[in-house]
Amino acid sequence: MNQQEQIQGVAGLKKHDIKVSGIVFMLYCLVAAGAFGIEEMIPEAGPGMTIILLVIFPIIWAYPISNMVAECGAVLPSEGGVYVWVKEAFGEFWGFQAGWWGTVSTYITNGVYVSLVAGYVSQMIPMSSVAEHALKIGMILIFTIINLLGLKEVGTVSTVLSILIVLAFALVAVVGFLNWNTNPMVPIMPEDYSVIDSVGGGICICVWMYCGYECISNMAGEVKNPQVIPKGLLIAMPLVALTYILPTIGGLASLPAGSWMNWATDGGFSGESIGWATILTQNLGSVWGYIFLVIAIISQCAIFNTYLASGSRGFFVLADDNLCPKFLVKVSKKRGVPYVGILSLAVVTLILAQNDFTTLVSMEVVFILALYIILPLAVIKLRSKLPVEERKKRSLYMMPGGKAGLIFYCGFPMAIAVIALLINGTDYLVMGLIATASGPVVYIIVKIMYGGLSKNDPANNPINPKTKLAMGDTIRIGVYMMIAGGLAFFGQFWLRWYEIDYGEWGPDDYDLLGNVIPQVLNVLLWVGLIVGIAGVIVFIIGKKKDKPAEEKPVDMHALMMQYHGEDNLK
Repeated sequence: MNQQEQIQGVAGLKKHDIKVSGIVFMLYCLVAAGAFGIEEMIPEAGPGMTIILLVIFPIIWAYPISNMVAECGAVLPSEGGVYVWVKEAFGEFWGFQAGWWGTVSTYITNGVYVSLVAGYVSQMIPMSSVAEHALKIGMILIFTIINLLGLKEVGTVSTVLSILIVLAFALVAVVGFLNWNTNPMVPIMPEDYSVIDSVGGGICICVWMYCGYECISNMAGEVKNPQVIPKGLLIAMPLVALTYILPTIGGLASLPAGSWMNWATDGGFSGESIGWATILTQNLGSVWGYIFLVIAIISQCAIFNTYLASGSRGFFVLADDNLCPKFLVKVSKKRGVPYVGILSLAVVTLILAQNDFTTLVSMEVVFILALYIILPLAVIKLRSKLPVEERKKRSLYMMPGGKAGLIFYCGFPMAIAVIALLINGTDYLVMGLIATASGPVVYIIVKIMYGGLSKNDPANNPINPKTKLAMGDTIRIGVYMMIAGGLAFFGQFWLRWYEIDYGEWGPDDYDLLGNVIPQVLNVLLWVGLIVGIAGVIVFIIGKKKDKPAEEKPVDMHALMMQYHGEDNLK
């Protein structure tokens, strides 16, 4: 490998010498950037249940996910992360679904962070709609320029912002503990709530608060020593957990009993609601409300900065594999960054930042949960394809615990993702099913238009001349239809009990479709049944007419050369 190849990553991306600390703080911004969001969880689940969930979820959710990402990132440290891992495990079709889910979810939600910054600033400085729009443009421009400079600059900014955020929440925790006057665990749940009600009110927020670890892998191809990513993951996870748990305990303990019902995301900044700033203003003075408002702005900027970096690599790697328009794979010659991906995400963010996000977020949640279902399956598959003995020879990180550990690390996230998917509500499930259905549709279009993996390697990725898709894609599409149809069909039985018979939900409990939920459940019943049966038919036809190419044994030496280079073979 010549010197030029050593400094260039996938399709000309420049590699950077990023330390473990840089990875830790980028991860901190991707996952947390403070404890904002927990305020909504406290009145929904109850103070005691909130603390219990915040303590348990690092063990059964965050730690397994960070370990799965660390293991896959150690053996396949490539730009694209989950897309590459799923592609290597299950092939092009499912790899595209993972890449599509992860990338589209970022494009959808990045505008949220820009809108939140504008909202926070308007609480300090009254603004006209024109001024607010100008602020959003300015924020997007600033962090777009930082991203265009390179991943190292993104990491530097993330480090500075993360330190400020960590110090602010450490101060909340310290002040809270020093002014302890009530039991933060009382009550465990709101009055008249059952355990199901309480857990259901907090689990989705908790899942959201502890997700994002896989996003760092999207940029692994630009890190000179990608083995710093597994190390960073195992440091960032407890840092995130402590940022959530300690300020929550301290904050609840320092406020009057019963005040937990008034927590809200804007708490401490305006009105009578309570939030992180309240702990400081009541004990250190009102000026701390403004200081913490600045921290809230910094938090959203930190998240936007890192998600702009992570999300802009999604379509880039798909385009590099001929599964997206090739202009998306363009890289700036001087800086070695995917400037088209960065600019496209910035433009989409500016457009979406002007809109109501209720519909968009309902779609995005299911994209993320689907990603957390397929990731454990890919980990299990890669264990069988890439033997443990070969990994040990090269000292690559693996999740501890052997087979039992594999079951624990993969089983809990899958189970939690399915549970979260079903308790979000009928509206979220419907919009999510519609949104994820875009994946197979887009795959068929781009595969036929651009050729996919077969364009560069037709021998190992043969095309079915009748369908113009990869061999075996008919079977895979049939499996997708059976899963989607089964989820709709069986899910509506659960939702009828959970929302109507047991929960007695009303129209106000839904973000969307609240007035027509009974009709929607009937649609789920029949559409799910039809799609499931159609999937079985497509699967059977595929088995007879579209057999997938025979899977060849993995050449570990070639794989290491492709993803690691010569240094890991010495």
